[in-house]
Amino acid sequence: MVKAVVGANWGDEGKGKITDMLAQEADIIVRFQGGANAGHTIINNYGKFALHTLPSGVFYSHTTSVIGNGVALDIPILFKEVKSIVDRGVPEPKILVSDRAQIVMSYHKQFDAYEEERLGGKSFGSTKSGIAPFYSDKYAKIGFQVSELFDDKLLEEKAVRIAAQKNVLLEHLYHKPLIKPEELYEELLGYKKMVEPFVCDTSLFLHNALKEGKNILLEGQLGSLKDPDHGIYPMVTSSSTLAAFGAIGAGIPPYEIQRIITVCKAYSSAVGAGAFVSEIFGEEADELRRRGGDGGEFGATTGRPRRMGWFDCVASRYGCRLQGATDVAFTVLDVLGYLKEIPVCTGYEIDGKVTEDFPPTHLLEKAKPILEILPGWECDIRGIRIYEELPENCRRYIEFIEEKISYPITMVSNGPGREDIIYRR
Repeated sequence: MVKAVVGANWGDEGKGKITDMLAQEADIIVRFQGGANAGHTIINNYGKFALHTLPSGVFYSHTTSVIGNGVALDIPILFKEVKSIVDRGVPEPKILVSDRAQIVMSYHKQFDAYEEERLGGKSFGSTKSGIAPFYSDKYAKIGFQVSELFDDKLLEEKAVRIAAQKNVLLEHLYHKPLIKPEELYEELLGYKKMVEPFVCDTSLFLHNALKEGKNILLEGQLGSLKDPDHGIYPMVTSSSTLAAFGAIGAGIPPYEIQRIITVCKAYSSAVGAGAFVSEIFGEEADELRRRGGDGGEFGATTGRPRRMGWFDCVASRYGCRLQGATDVAFTVLDVLGYLKEIPVCTGYEIDGKVTEDFPPTHLLEKAKPILEILPGWECDIRGIRIYEELPENCRRYIEFIEEKISYPITMVSNGPGREDIIYRR
C-alpha cells in the first residue's frame, strides 16, 4: 500500500511529525520532489532534528529511505545530514538514491544568490538553496543526472559545455567570477565518490516492493499553495508539491497511491513572500509565533521568523482538494490554548464580492479576510489521547473547520512528540 503525506497550505504544516509517526508502519519512505530548501522538524526519542533532504522516517531501523528521481539532490547536504543524525545515536540509515535524480551543483546556489541580489526589492525571498536554477536547468536539459557521474568522458565534455554556457551570464549579467571546467569536473568526481554506494534504479526497487506487498510512504515538501501550477504563482517553489506528482517523482503508477494524508495547521504560517489573506501582525502575531511549533515559528532551513495568520478555510479547502485528501491531519492544536477567542477565515472579500473559492494570485492580492470568531478552550490539551476528552470548545473548533473544509480530520496532533496524537474515526 502507498500513502502520501503532503501539505495543504504554504508548507511548515507539521508533515515531518506525521511522516515520522506513520513510518512506524512503513517499510520504505520516499522523498519525491523538492530539495534542501525547506526542512521538516521532528522530535522523537533521539531528540529534536531538522531534516532537509532525508525522509522523515529515517529514524526507524526497519525502514529504507529513498531519494526519488524528482528530488533536487544536494549530495553534500544529504551526507552531512546522515552524519549529523548518526553522530547523535541514530542507527546508520539504509539509503537508496535514484540513478535518475539530478544534482544540485554549487553554481546553482551561486546563481540563486546572484539573481536575488540583482532583483533587490523585487526578489522572490529565495532560500538560496539553488532550487529554481536547478529545476530551470533540468527542464532546459542541461542538468547533471546521477547516472552521468559514471561516464567520465561524458562528464569531461559536459563540464566544458556547461561552463561556457554559464559563463556568459556570469560575465555579462551578474559580473561575477567565471566557472572553470576543470573545477566543475572535480566537483562532479567528488559527488560520484560520495553517492556511488547508494545509487540504484529506485523505480524498479519500488516496483518490486509493491509486488511483495510492502508499505510505502511518500513524503512531500512544502504545500499546495507553493505548487508552481496551482499555488500563489510566482511566489511558489519550482517542483510540484502535490500528491499526484508523488507517482512521477518516485517512479510508481498513480493508482498505487491509496491514501493521501494532507496536513493542516490549526492556524496559518508561511515563510517567504506572497499573498497571505489571513495574516496577522504586531504583538498578536509575535505571541502566536513565540508559542507556536516547538520553540517558536521559525523556518527549519533559514531560521527566518514565519509570517503568522488565523486558520484559512478557503485556502485549506482548496489545498485539500488539489491534494485529493483522504485524511486531514490537524496539527499544533495545543498552541491555541492561550486564546479566549479564536478567529477563523471563512471567506474572502474581493472588489466588494464575497467568495469561498480560492482565486488566482492577481485577485488574491486584493482579498480581505472574512473572519468568524469561535470561543477558545483556554487550557492545555497536551497529554489527551481520546477525542471525547478534549474540551467542548476545542472539539467545536475542530468540527467547525472540518465542516468548512469538507474533508475528514482523522488525526489531531496536540503536541510535538510522536505519541501526541488523537485518532478520530
